[in-house]
Amino acid sequence: MTGSTESGTTPAACCDDSAGPAPATRSAARPDGLWTVDEHLADVLATVGPLPAIELQLLDAQGCRLAEDVLAEGDLPAFDNSAMDGYALRTADTVGAGSAYPSVLTVVGDIAAGVGDLPKVGPGQAARIMTGAPVPPGAQAVAPVEWTDGGTGTGRPADAMSAPVEGEEVRVLRPVAEGAHIRRRGSDVTAGTRVLAAGTRLGPAQLGLLAAVGRATATVRPRPRVVVLSTGSELVQPGAPVGPGQITDSNSFTLTAAARDAGAIAYRVGGVPDDAARLRAVLEDQLGRADLIVTSGGVSVGAYDVVKEVFAEYGGVDFRRLRMQPGKPQGFGRIGPGAGVPLMALPGNPVSAYISFELFVRPVIRAMLGAEDVHRPVVRARCPVALRSPAGRRQFLRGRYELRDGLVEPVGGAGSHLVGALARADCLITVPEDVTELPAGSEVDVVLLDG
Repeated sequence: MTGSTESGTTPAACCDDSAGPAPATRSAARPDGLWTVDEHLADVLATVGPLPAIELQLLDAQGCRLAEDVLAEGDLPAFDNSAMDGYALRTADTVGAGSAYPSVLTVVGDIAAGVGDLPKVGPGQAARIMTGAPVPPGAQAVAPVEWTDGGTGTGRPADAMSAPVEGEEVRVLRPVAEGAHIRRRGSDVTAGTRVLAAGTRLGPAQLGLLAAVGRATATVRPRPRVVVLSTGSELVQPGAPVGPGQITDSNSFTLTAAARDAGAIAYRVGGVPDDAARLRAVLEDQLGRADLIVTSGGVSVGAYDVVKEVFAEYGGVDFRRLRMQPGKPQGFGRIGPGAGVPLMALPGNPVSAYISFELFVRPVIRAMLGAEDVHRPVVRARCPVALRSPAGRRQFLRGRYELRDGLVEPVGGAGSHLVGALARADCLITVPEDVTELPAGSEVDVVLLDG
């Protein structure tokens, strides 16, 4: 059993009362009370959706997804500009130019990036120009400084331009084609075109593009605020002495990191003891900043599990048994006023908690973000060792996947406490409910956890 921290500003509820009947109502009609993995996931996802869109400053929007298309209000570049340091000139003046007989042009001005007053380039003239500076009227191309003598008067190729002097001449050592080394207005983006589509995740390149087209803000689906807490009187914090019967709280760190990895803003709450009043107080304190609450521990049939007792007071929280191993007991519902805040109660065993997060909580976070595909990628791979699985349970074994060979092998055993093996795994090997044995060399579905 186990519980984490960051910040954000999003509404507390992610969907309205039209999301459907409470999970407990839907669950009550099931005669055996057992859900498949797919049924449970579909039921959970049916009650959540993208968070309401908000407008954020660009850097605050990093990692979020656009809630609307973005159109360019102007051209990019906004004007013809030089792609090189060199000389803006007329192409006719360089016809037949060579090192033996260079074209000698009079330099009529200097143009740096950001200037607005431009000299006019006429026949037999050139303007010294820097990268990114606007192309002056009359110029048809830019000769890179390496194609000239840089104004040194030597007639030899230069790697830099000399300091400007009055009446300076530059020798061009080769012909220059029209349009050479000029970035044309609108060559990247033209006004009115869609530069980013709704649903695009805003990373560094996308934020840079928004800034380039003049956007200071973005309308996005915000990152959901996820409160992670672990329950159990046996829990102590890392670094604290561990007494008889106690264990170090690891779930809260694992699940908080997993929530952040999924794109959420995650708050870690330390271990909450098996005390109904204490758990109730913590929940009430966290409801105001949560779009999703994730708990671990207290969802099985233990005599001291107070999680069910407290959640029952809110109503609308359903505790289920799934046809899976590990992670059979699961809890899901909403708590709090109005539509309530989605709550997902996971098992306390570390491996069970993590696998439950990957299968159920991560898709919920991705749905809140507005992601088009909320699921981890699944591939087929060959397993060189034989596998066994309990009848009627979909088993998720920890494994290592080798892309080059298309092979996957189990890591560690099937125990739900084996965190050492979990840390070495990069995938989950899936054995279907109706399969109890797979011979060595069988193909299996593999859920990839990296990336």
